[in-house]
Amino acid sequence: MAESTTKLRVAIVTVSDAGSRGERQDASGDAIARWIESRGASLAARAMVPDETIAIARALLPICDEDQADLVLTTGGTGLSPRDVTPEATRAVIEREAPGIAERLRVLRVESFPKAALSRGVSGVRGKTLIVNLPGSPGGVRDALTALEPIVDHACDILRGRVTEHVR
Repeated sequence: MAESTTKLRVAIVTVSDAGSRGERQDASGDAIARWIESRGASLAARAMVPDETIAIARALLPICDEDQADLVLTTGGTGLSPRDVTPEATRAVIEREAPGIAERLRVLRVESFPKAALSRGVSGVRGKTLIVNLPGSPGGVRDALTALEPIVDHACDILRGRVTEHVR
């Protein structure tokens, strides 16, 4: 079976205390939105939540469980700060982890930006939706999206059953 040409549906969940209070512009979410538009995908949902496990999970669950998106990209909350709980919230929501995706996002960036090694972002699946944690900075988001680009369509096609053959 060939890979699908179905338009990818992408949701953005920005995790930011200041942003959720209206004190900071969502520059990293805007960077994701530009990527979605540039690749002809559709913006399925967009949310801004505080750095709180329950708030993050409450944003992720309906997107996955109501089949609103093929891919959810979170931005923010992946560092070492005590308030950075996006990986924990994501792990509480996903059914299966996809560690190779998160590893790819870190490894492709760490040589040019050593602090990328401090990211604790995770990736995984809930239902037929792929969730990927991205950093909170616009530059980190752009780098992560560059790393994600060659694999994301295939990953989502596999989850949706649109491709069953693994062609080199």
